[in-house]
Amino acid sequence: MKDILAPEIRNFAVVGHAATGKTQLCEAMLVCAGRIQRAGTIEQGNTVSDFHSDEKEHHQSIHATVLTSEWLGREINAMDCPGLPDFVGEPLSAMRVADFALIVINGVNGVETGADEVWAAASDYNIPKFLVINLLDRERTRFDEILEEARDHYGARVFPMTLPVDAGPGFRSVLDVMRSEVITFADDGSGRYEERPADGQLKQRVQALHRQLIDMVAESEDALLEKFFEAGTLSEDELRAHVHDAVQKRLLVPVFATSGAKNVGVSRLMDFIAKYGSSGVDRATVQAATPEGAAVTVSLDDGETVAYVFKTMHEPHVGTLSYFRVYSGDVTTGTELYNASRGESERIGQLYRVNGSHREPVAALHAGDIGAVVKLRSTLTGHTLCAPSRRVVLPTVVFPAANTRGALVAKSRADLNKLGEGLSVLREEDPTFEFHFDPSLGQTIVSGQGELQLQIVAEELKRRFNVDVELVEPRISYRETITRQGDSKYRHKKQTGGAGQFAEVWLRVESLPADTGLVFTNSLVGSNVDRVFVASVEKGVTTACAHGPYAGFPVTDVKADFYDGKQHPVDSKDIAFQIAGKAAFNEAFLQATPRLLEPIMRLRVKVPSDAVGAVMADLSGRRGRVMGMETEGRFEVVVTQVPQAELYKYSSQLRALSAGRGRHCEQFDHYEEVPHELEAKIVAEHKQQEREAEE
Repeated sequence: MKDILAPEIRNFAVVGHAATGKTQLCEAMLVCAGRIQRAGTIEQGNTVSDFHSDEKEHHQSIHATVLTSEWLGREINAMDCPGLPDFVGEPLSAMRVADFALIVINGVNGVETGADEVWAAASDYNIPKFLVINLLDRERTRFDEILEEARDHYGARVFPMTLPVDAGPGFRSVLDVMRSEVITFADDGSGRYEERPADGQLKQRVQALHRQLIDMVAESEDALLEKFFEAGTLSEDELRAHVHDAVQKRLLVPVFATSGAKNVGVSRLMDFIAKYGSSGVDRATVQAATPEGAAVTVSLDDGETVAYVFKTMHEPHVGTLSYFRVYSGDVTTGTELYNASRGESERIGQLYRVNGSHREPVAALHAGDIGAVVKLRSTLTGHTLCAPSRRVVLPTVVFPAANTRGALVAKSRADLNKLGEGLSVLREEDPTFEFHFDPSLGQTIVSGQGELQLQIVAEELKRRFNVDVELVEPRISYRETITRQGDSKYRHKKQTGGAGQFAEVWLRVESLPADTGLVFTNSLVGSNVDRVFVASVEKGVTTACAHGPYAGFPVTDVKADFYDGKQHPVDSKDIAFQIAGKAAFNEAFLQATPRLLEPIMRLRVKVPSDAVGAVMADLSGRRGRVMGMETEGRFEVVVTQVPQAELYKYSSQLRALSAGRGRHCEQFDHYEEVPHELEAKIVAEHKQQEREAEE
């Protein structure tokens, strides 16, 4: 196979809100390019990109999939990305190595929160954006309104390169602004089309749009703008010669009208990508750093290898595939590269160009290209591979904080022993979820971007590691505190025939301001207690606080003062004062009107205006307190505080209330007292759980 160089390569991420038809659009591209004869469907589980077992089971894109084809002599590397926020790491990672973002918008629903999020990410990565208004074969499509919505969201540079002529169930034709033609597509899904000059009202509309396009493109270069002012227009050759520059300089955000399901408008989209889309040449230099942190620049023509691993994925019968983009030099099978992120050498095994589950072996991949390598020893997502003589680290993706929690309960002790190992492997593949064992709860807590993501984690543990676990509601990290002073004079005395144990501890407790934690002091005077036993009493108090006397939760915001006591010249020892200190604290604590504290989360809930009422009513039912409202375009952001105990599976409920258009993020804010009417029930339930665990 011929070597493909950077100017001929188009790397782009197909991104957008869920249910915008991204996968079907990618299928249509593969049909047009002749890579497949017939488009599959998500429902039938036979699409090229959704080939993993979890995607077929859930009828949902879960992984970013590289799809490679050729069009007009260009290599097309499209990365089909999931739209659900549960898997937001996939589009973020794909856009990190893309030269532009193809943002797909639902032709019925319009601009949704998912589109805004990927637009913002593409802006952060400083890559151009193309917009595709898809699903125009559906009932109630509204292309013109959505075009205006996109301009409201993304600016006046949003411009239609094609428009639907007959949007709706009979959609077959688009008005092409570049060609000033009506293009009618075959109804067999092949993507073939016929052209005819626009006439009548369509001619008037396309002429007006053509003039607007010339105005935008003329701004791409000073000399061209001067020529435009002199002549009042540009020639067609001049227009086409500078469309690419206009896109790169963000003077033009091209919009395309398509139906991926019927393969209408897709081949013209591919024409534009091949002729005017970004290549690695447009981002010929990228910023990096040395392992010591000094800033450096990596150039496309440096000659020394620098590659970035944007995804690692386990595939059956193959093992772990590492997907990467080459930023300079070559990656060649059998060579040694240096993992600058980890400081280790890595031998490069078999290289592939990838099209879904199909892998084509290649001997080398060159600067600007995307490919995969099998079974790297220690390289993970986000790592940089480079020539040993060119040790640099490329910037990694910043993933959003987790906003959904669950607990994994192993079905057997053998499963429990394997659980940590399986979770570690999955975490290496997907950095957007986290896990830890919480000893105060006695649970393995997993957190991520949504319930489906956590469910997939549980399923992968069973499928790949044979770890049988159940995903359950996590316990809440309650805390115990007191509301007034308490005092105890506790004597510990034990005589067993030999050396005995004796210690008497006088302890006073009092409440402290929030977030103070535990403070231990001593105000001993005189010689009733040797000062060597102060540390022993403190150990006992600390032990008591780890498993509070009120309900078994950790103690916080309490001061414990060891102010007096008694000792025996022979029987007093460290363990005796530890026991007495613990018992004295428990006794004093229970005298001081203990209360239960619960974690309160701060939420930012972003929803369309028409869903605000339902969302606020739901938050009120979750004991939420609205702290404020903000406006972002046609979306409203509700800022609220909600007890963590009320947020299990909240992301699913939010999607139901907002027809899938809502998003939220949450972070811990503070602890506050549990309402009295709930406290007794929580205490009783926790004690019952502890009794059952002991049995």
